Amino acid sequence: MKSPSTEGGWLPLAVVALCVVSAAVAAPQQAPSPAALAPPKEPAKALCVDEEAMTQGINARQALSEGQRAFSVNLLRHLAATSEGNLFVSPHSIYQALLLAYFTAAGHTEQSVKRVLQLPDGLGKMATLYAYKFDEKTLEQRALNSSSYELSSANRLFIDKSQSVRECLAAILQDAELKVMDFASDPAAARASINQWVENVTKGHIRDLIPEDGVHENTKLILANAAYFKGLWQSQFPAENTHAEVFHISSDKRSIVNMMKQKGSFNYKVSEQLGAHVLELPYKGHDVSMYILLPPFVKGMGVEGTAGVSNGVDGILGALTPDVVLDLVDDQLMPRQVEVAIPTFKVEQSADLVQTLEALGVGDLFKPTANLTSLTGQPGILFDRIMHKAKIEVDEQGTKAAGATALFAFRSSRPLTPIQFICNHPFVYMLYDKGQKTVLFAGVYRTPKA
Repeated sequence: MKSPSTEGGWLPLAVVALCVVSAAVAAPQQAPSPAALAPPKEPAKALCVDEEAMTQGINARQALSEGQRAFSVNLLRHLAATSEGNLFVSPHSIYQALLLAYFTAAGHTEQSVKRVLQLPDGLGKMATLYAYKFDEKTLEQRALNSSSYELSSANRLFIDKSQSVRECLAAILQDAELKVMDFASDPAAARASINQWVENVTKGHIRDLIPEDGVHENTKLILANAAYFKGLWQSQFPAENTHAEVFHISSDKRSIVNMMKQKGSFNYKVSEQLGAHVLELPYKGHDVSMYILLPPFVKGMGVEGTAGVSNGVDGILGALTPDVVLDLVDDQLMPRQVEVAIPTFKVEQSADLVQTLEALGVGDLFKPTANLTSLTGQPGILFDRIMHKAKIEVDEQGTKAAGATALFAFRSSRPLTPIQFICNHPFVYMLYDKGQKTVLFAGVYRTPKA
């Protein structure tokens, strides 16, 4: 069985994600102040709260990338522990939306969100904001200069015209990230406008993200991030090598997948720390790669003393840390001759992440006691939901995002030459941006039956 193909024999890989945080009013509305909503051409001299633009002794950009990696690991581990099927999420998209929420927060709410973002105590909010803007511009320039892949990430704060944005924040965000809406008079039109923005950023892959009840006359603020990636494998999988094969969902459940195959030189490593075989599949341009963390496959899985399918993935996630991620991607894998077999797959998921983020320690961000006065200087706004949607397609051309027994299996025999990396049982995967040192997308593939 061959997978569907377009002219030329292959389909591109596309990954899209969107994260939306919406807020409603919890107190009488403030008087409109349109002038404060118009960001000046140059940043104002006054800074929000009592921050300085630069934080002494801390590299803000490095702190952001380290925080994002730590957040990504925490998020993936929590979501995987609370789900049984396939999982796909964009830690980058959620992190960017939470950064916008952090910029709007103050007091105890600000500190709670900062901890979830894994930012150091000594890093000031304005230094974080400038680092965030710098990274945003860097990503934009890379997108303009790259002909090998498409990578875009857009943030926008949609605010009701009845609300006043503090001058210092409006000056830095400016028009591209600050959009005045009329939620009260025409919530349906506002919803349509936001959904259209999402559709444009994600090249039409995510539509109607915000449901009909997602915007109402009391909505005051929606924070959104939309991310899109389309990349071609550096070494493409020949379509004629794709065939139907068995995928072991668990010790007693199997299914059929279209398995694509190729043999070549790939960066590979056996990680005893993770209890996994690790393979890097780079995309053209070499800025972004997919890393697959594959537990060893043991015949007779589920029998005492063997590495079962599910606990293999659980073991990887339990051992995964931000430092381990950095070690894997920072020239720790060696080129080897590898026979690679991975399923073609498509996963699309959406979720309200309020409970997940509260479990991670976001505090009262979604409660009436939230303090969001860094945005408007006035109390009364609260976030009521955070909506996330992500989609991935993997095929021959590219992408449109253990225990002691396993360690024993690694030492039990000499590695085969070429190495066989056969993804015919559950595995963990990440799309990693080497330039920004951040996890763009991550997931767990457990079953062809999503």
